[in-house]
Amino acid sequence: MADNRDHVRRNQAAWDAYASDYAETGLRNWAADEPTWGIWSVPEAQVGMLPEALDGLDAIELGCGTAYVSAWLARRGARPVGLDVSTAQLATARGLQDRFGLRFPLLLASAEQVPFADQSFDLVISEYGASIWCDPYAWIPEAARLLRPGGRLALLVNSVQLMLSVPDEDGVPATERLLRPFFGMHRFEWPDDDSVEFHLGHGDMIRLLRGCGFEVEDLIEVRPPQEATASHPLATLEWARRWPCEEIWKARKRH
Repeated sequence: MADNRDHVRRNQAAWDAYASDYAETGLRNWAADEPTWGIWSVPEAQVGMLPEALDGLDAIELGCGTAYVSAWLARRGARPVGLDVSTAQLATARGLQDRFGLRFPLLLASAEQVPFADQSFDLVISEYGASIWCDPYAWIPEAARLLRPGGRLALLVNSVQLMLSVPDEDGVPATERLLRPFFGMHRFEWPDDDSVEFHLGHGDMIRLLRGCGFEVEDLIEVRPPQEATASHPLATLEWARRWPCEEIWKARKRH
């Protein structure tokens, strides 16, 4: 049986290898005036992932990759920190900071062990970062520890429907059939990829969030616009407009 933390090492190696493939996307998102989310680039105005007021908030992006989300936060008056386990991804992020003349701290660390004191932040955010590449039973308690009372958690992940319907083969989109069991979903490994993902069913996620001191404020099933195109072949547009391909969780730490 694999060490239950082998995913940190494996995902670090995987994302160091993937990093060059995401540099162009990072540049495009850094240059964007308005945030868009997920593989379908759904506008912020449609999903409302960010708090309405960001000015003066201390924020941390867990699994920041090229740190474009942190850049969006900084331009809106927040004080972000970008954290990632991949040296190569952070190198891309630093290059984009130089290019756009926008500076905020970038930190090499796992979101499961964040080197900040308790109650250091007002917002924890993750879009396809810690939200799927870290064990939720490790990183969500860390998010709760890092947040001040009343602080917000926002994360975007693959939907439960997608994870039950997407084939093992890379590049093959989700089917209309259920391919794996719902009960017990947690750790996902793929035949042709050494990375490790984590996905929970809705009940398990709600219990985890509440057990860590959060109140769930919203669960947004993301539906792409009719003209949308995807950056990754997880699902066809027809599929994603019939069933949610991605979902956004929004929670607030109890006082």
